[in-house]
Amino acid sequence: MRLDITGRHVDITPTLRQLIERRLARVERLLNDSALSATVILTLEKYRHRTELILHARGDKLMRGLGEGNAWNLSVRQAAEKVEQQAKKVKGKWGERKRSDTRRRVPRTVRAAEAITPPRADRAEPEIPRVIRASRYAIKPMSVDDAALRMEQSAEAFVVFRNPESSVVSIVYRRKDGQLGLIEPD
Repeated sequence: MRLDITGRHVDITPTLRQLIERRLARVERLLNDSALSATVILTLEKYRHRTELILHARGDKLMRGLGEGNAWNLSVRQAAEKVEQQAKKVKGKWGERKRSDTRRRVPRTVRAAEAITPPRADRAEPEIPRVIRASRYAIKPMSVDDAALRMEQSAEAFVVFRNPESSVVSIVYRRKDGQLGLIEPD
């Protein structure tokens, strides 16, 4: 972040610069390095110390804080706190925008229907289907005939079972033509 410090009737000492940089580091950390530049104007009028802090963040966001006090640390703290409040508000809006974008997405069932249609030329890369882990599936020992009977009685798409004759895990599934298929490992 670029920092410009201007002193009106004030000499900018290294300790004063360090105080300002320390206060701005908190705001910069809050904005996740989205702060582009900051302008600090220090004015001394008799016994009144005034600090004007203008911070420019991404998206043409300007945050301005004005602090007054009888010492520089009070004045800088007031200005930085006002800018910090504005930064929290801006960051909240950025977060809201990100969350609202996720709510506008098309449901997964509609995307599956789009996958049936041929891909258009304007799409750069095809969408990779997500793998959703199911909860544990109980594998029971049963014969192929028992698994086929269970498929006929229920609306399940498949049945995973352990064949007691060969002690291997097998799968009976419903094919597109309505028949039942059997998958057995070699």
